[in-house]
Amino acid sequence: MTLSGRDRTLLRLSTAIVLGHWNELRRLRAAAGPTEPDRAWREAVLQTHVFAGFPRLVQAYQELDALGGLGPPEPGEKEAEAGLAARGRSLFDRIYGDDADEVRALLAAADPLFAAWVGEHAYGRVLSRPGLSADRRELLAVCALAALGQGRQLASHARGALRCGAAAAEVSAALDCVADLLAPAELERARAVVARFTT
Repeated sequence: MTLSGRDRTLLRLSTAIVLGHWNELRRLRAAAGPTEPDRAWREAVLQTHVFAGFPRLVQAYQELDALGGLGPPEPGEKEAEAGLAARGRSLFDRIYGDDADEVRALLAAADPLFAAWVGEHAYGRVLSRPGLSADRRELLAVCALAALGQGRQLASHARGALRCGAAAAEVSAALDCVADLLAPAELERARAVVARFTT
């Protein structure tokens, strides 16, 4: 599978929010086609808080709202809370593969409450939501982590993208898609990490 025009838009949208590049966010929203923004847009925007925090997300929603927002939610888009822990655990296992228990232990050693929050909130409530496939979500994570200079997590999510069904070429192409948004040194470090962990 190759990156579609929609994939490229979502990658740029997410990375612009992570970096606080509001002009790019406004440009993307203004250029949205007649069927956009849609559920995938709403999911890409929502997931950015996992990587960049709530303040960036609050600002992004304000910027987008000034240009017409993200459209109304679809029926069933606001999900019931049941099953979040199991859903989060399943996605976490898929992304981290044989290292999942080790990563969980590392998180729990730092703070058991944080470990539970990561599993239930980040993976259960956000990253495993319907509306955007796991491989596309992982590509968004790759770009967000590259933008933030988080090499260790970038390696994990580059591998996670492959485990969720993305091709190695798509992971590299995702970085290429947002190259102009990243600092040159961060981009080169990210490309080196992706090359190492997707071959």
